Amino acid sequence: MTKRTAITVAWVACFLLFAALPFLIGRYQINLLTEIIIFALFGVTYNLLLGYGGMLSFGHAMFFGIGAYTAGILLTSVTGTPFWAVVVCAFGLTALAGFLVGSLLLKVKGTPFALLTLAFNSLFFAIAFKWYAVTGGDDGLSVKRPNIDLGFWTLNTSDVSTFYYITLVVLCAAILACWYFTRTAMGQTVLLMRENENRMQFIGYNTAVSRLILFTFTACFAGLAGAFYTLHFRFVSVDAISVNMTTMVLLLTFIGGTGHFAGPLLGSAFYIYLQDYLSEYTDRWPFFMGLIFIVMVMYAPGGVSGIIASSANWLRERFRSSNRGIEGT
Repeated sequence: MTKRTAITVAWVACFLLFAALPFLIGRYQINLLTEIIIFALFGVTYNLLLGYGGMLSFGHAMFFGIGAYTAGILLTSVTGTPFWAVVVCAFGLTALAGFLVGSLLLKVKGTPFALLTLAFNSLFFAIAFKWYAVTGGDDGLSVKRPNIDLGFWTLNTSDVSTFYYITLVVLCAAILACWYFTRTAMGQTVLLMRENENRMQFIGYNTAVSRLILFTFTACFAGLAGAFYTLHFRFVSVDAISVNMTTMVLLLTFIGGTGHFAGPLLGSAFYIYLQDYLSEYTDRWPFFMGLIFIVMVMYAPGGVSGIIASSANWLRERFRSSNRGIEGT
């Protein structure tokens, strides 16, 4: 079996597993799985920006929040807005925001870039907080999920399982699109830029355009995750665009492992389930999440995916050594 075939089989197996889980678990666990899928996409976009592009951002939540608020405002202000119109508008508006913000921010690199992303995130947070008439301020917006009319059949999105499957199909397709991006010439260019941008410029690549494409690409898919965040919780507030949201995606991405595409997927599941477990026993669960983050950075910089990869390599070497021993006898 080739590596490409093995990856395809793994993707299909994971999808089928997630598709079968609602038949085995309860309503509360289905809600948790939906949340994991949403933050998995958010984490994947951040990993593309940081792990593949080498751009540390403290403001990625601004795009997540723009997508979340786009969905919230449309559903509360425009009566009868179709489900897919909400999703498409959130995706398109965050793509535009990503392009405009990226055109300004990507003139600088390194620490200035990271600090400017934080400043822009604070700007968008202030707008969401102060523009009470539109965003609801710190009270937020409560929304109702619109049903999906297929013509011959209407999907009742208020049903937990139905919405879970919609989220699974749409966001898994988005995650696959992100994975495919890493396999394209543009994705490989971004990866090489991270290693040596000066060399890429020397051989003729316009690295500024490549970085802007990556920034816009990650922004629009983060906005898609934000739209589903609002649809899932049926509520959006300034929390969706706060620095805490960026901290969360930073944590789950690092815990999962920035060196692997699947890292944020594992990190999202680990973070959501651990948060849910710890919050049952203490309201100081962020302290323990911070400790875990410190331990991972110091002793397992590859994250959960790095630990799994190292364990798999160790087992493979042990298996090969045992086979050589058998052949030697």
